[in-house]
Amino acid sequence: MLNFLGIGAQKCGTTWLYDTLAKHPRISFPAGKEVHYWDRPDSLSLDAYSKFFTDLSLINGEITPAYGFLPAEQIKTIYKNFPELRLIYIIRNPIDRAWSSARMALKRAEMLYEEASDQWFIDHFKSNGSISRGDYEACISNWLSVYPLSQLLIVKYDDIVADPVKVANNCLKHLGLNGFFSTEDRKMLSERVFEGDGLALRPSLHSTLLEMYKKKIVSLSNYLSQDLTSWR
Repeated sequence: MLNFLGIGAQKCGTTWLYDTLAKHPRISFPAGKEVHYWDRPDSLSLDAYSKFFTDLSLINGEITPAYGFLPAEQIKTIYKNFPELRLIYIIRNPIDRAWSSARMALKRAEMLYEEASDQWFIDHFKSNGSISRGDYEACISNWLSVYPLSQLLIVKYDDIVADPVKVANNCLKHLGLNGFFSTEDRKMLSERVFEGDGLALRPSLHSTLLEMYKKKIVSLSNYLSQDLTSWR
């Protein structure tokens, strides 16, 4: 049985989540990370997908960041087949997320940082894919239009950085497990996973991203009743 999904967001710590949860002896990722079944359902049958998760002695899951911005109709299909799913969604300052995503796209395009103009980056920031992945409120609303809030855990990337042990144990609790990690594990859990090149945001691009996201940050802050002032 499929017990949980990590639904994103991209460049927000899903690799950390995968590596952390995989350390627990009762959690299994039998199909690996980023299966992409629900955003590419024609790639494999539902029966074949379900057969990955047949070991009932384990808590089985998968993490695919692209699931975060699935349309509501597709989420309804997931609910029809797996109504008891627990969901984990990680959010990060959308300005930082967009910059990290653009740098990943740069690498995939086999370009050097010095070869990319400001306009190249701005075009990526304004692409439909980047905007959709950074619209956390819309993503959360879509999932909560189908699944109850009690089944969705929203994690802030900032909290992973500040206290990875607490976040890791909160994720386990959400999956019905007791705390597993201790303060002795802090160093291990603090290691950056899939960090990338670490290049700082160009100052010339900050105003573009701030203009794109400042209203969304305020709206999300109100939606979640959380102070996200630092993101601006």
